[in-house]
Amino acid sequence: MAVQGFGVTEFQLVLLRRMADFQPELVERAVRRLGASRAELREANRRWQATVRSPRFPAGARRFAAVLGPPEAELPRRIGDLVCTAQLWSLPLWPDLRFEVLLGPAPGAPAWNEWLVRAAGSPPPVLRTVADLAPWSCVVADVAAAFPPAVPREGSAPTRWQLDVTVPDASGAPFPCTADFTWGLLQEVRPR
Repeated sequence: MAVQGFGVTEFQLVLLRRMADFQPELVERAVRRLGASRAELREANRRWQATVRSPRFPAGARRFAAVLGPPEAELPRRIGDLVCTAQLWSLPLWPDLRFEVLLGPAPGAPAWNEWLVRAAGSPPPVLRTVADLAPWSCVVADVAAAFPPAVPREGSAPTRWQLDVTVPDASGAPFPCTADFTWGLLQEVRPR
């Protein structure tokens, strides 16, 4: 089931709508890059919310395939003893990232997670100090790998995540902070 008049551009607007709470200036520039307006951003988000609440709209990964087309890749992903499936799509706004939908191990399983991840073969950014943690520069896995042990925290909404990390400041002193992510993309870092 395709969604009439809703495709990759509109889906990117939906992702941007949630990011606007943290980074309105970056979102404004991205909306212009897509050739859209703030009104179109709001309308895309309104339509997405209405569509995903419709009993006729498919659930799980089929929901994203209806909007984004078939996934670019489908990979097994081991989580503990479970072998899950990760489906990945390219989005033009973030060429070094992929939109990932993680599905449970059973056939027809629901989506467990939906977020932006680093694309295979795309090198992660160099993250050494808190100054390197610029908005939209990295994803959850980049920060977790650069500054172990990262402690995941629940975000303020289903599309948000947090990591508590200790990062060197400019002088090299430990700086305990919380990194906020929307759809898996870094939005801000604040003292913990």
